[in-house]
Amino acid sequence: MTAWFQTTFLGEYGGWFVANTILILLIALPLMLAVAMIIYAERKLWAAFALRRGPNVVGPLGVLQSFADGLKVFLQETIIPSAANRGLFLIAPIITFTVALIVWAVVPFGPGMMLADINVGLLYILAASSLGVYGVIIAGWASNSKYPFYSALRAAAQMVSYEVSIGFILISVVLWAGTFNMTGIVEAQRSHLWITNGFGFNPLFFPMAVMFMISSLAETARAPFDLTEAESELVAGYQTEYSSMAFALYWLGEYANVILMTALNAILFWGGYLPPIDWAPLYHVPGIIWLFAKMLVFFFIFAWIKATVPRYRYDQLMRLGWKVFLPISLFWVFLVSGYLMLTRYGGGL
Repeated sequence: MTAWFQTTFLGEYGGWFVANTILILLIALPLMLAVAMIIYAERKLWAAFALRRGPNVVGPLGVLQSFADGLKVFLQETIIPSAANRGLFLIAPIITFTVALIVWAVVPFGPGMMLADINVGLLYILAASSLGVYGVIIAGWASNSKYPFYSALRAAAQMVSYEVSIGFILISVVLWAGTFNMTGIVEAQRSHLWITNGFGFNPLFFPMAVMFMISSLAETARAPFDLTEAESELVAGYQTEYSSMAFALYWLGEYANVILMTALNAILFWGGYLPPIDWAPLYHVPGIIWLFAKMLVFFFIFAWIKATVPRYRYDQLMRLGWKVFLPISLFWVFLVSGYLMLTRYGGGL
């Protein structure tokens, strides 16, 4: 598409700009629609777990409830506390929302179906996603209120703690795949173990897949690790002083990150756009369908955990990150690299 636009009157640079703008909108707009729908789906799932009905008034079966909520916050007044730092208070939710979107640039929806096929795609995701904590920290400090400030401190410590273990988990994936390119990582999982597509089917990687899923819950501050928004302790955490669209941007950013983490779980450990079994008829189904199906499975697991698992204490959260996940993931790096040295590289140095 880019090459076609560059042959028009727009020229090389104008064509490149228009083509990439269209591609960005093709990712961002469906993502915003997906956020609205998964909020509805999650509320329905929570209701089912608790034997309730959930949203059922606005639209058929309540499917328009998220859009009604969005319209409500759009029409509300934006209230800024008198003692808050006005500039930082307003820019914090924009940072969170923007960072949640830019990570999607390197996510492969199928062979060649991505905005930017860069060699260091996984590093880009780690770098960009770690910026999200700044939106929370700035919101906590700029609100000039003790509960948001406590929440910001918790968020900083929590995200740093689990990003360390996520980093070591991903080192094992990169060692086996031999590349940081996201498409390369997916293709390395083709026929990985017998006829299965996915590192997660390998007993050597399955514990890492489970740890990555739990760490992704902590990274997105989802239950049972939602200590940054613990309503019994911090009112609403870093969002306490926010209203209207600023509050909505935090919600959009949070759920965009949740969708991203479901995609990363599917891509890094369960074959991404590849079918689960390396069987020719299954490849007639488009790769993007397989990816979405796997994302839905992980989203169901996320909602299931939030509806059933009680919130951790903060000391338990830190202990799990530093005393359990960190040593295990570090040990697994040595285990995977040692296995590769013995099998792939013949034991030589």
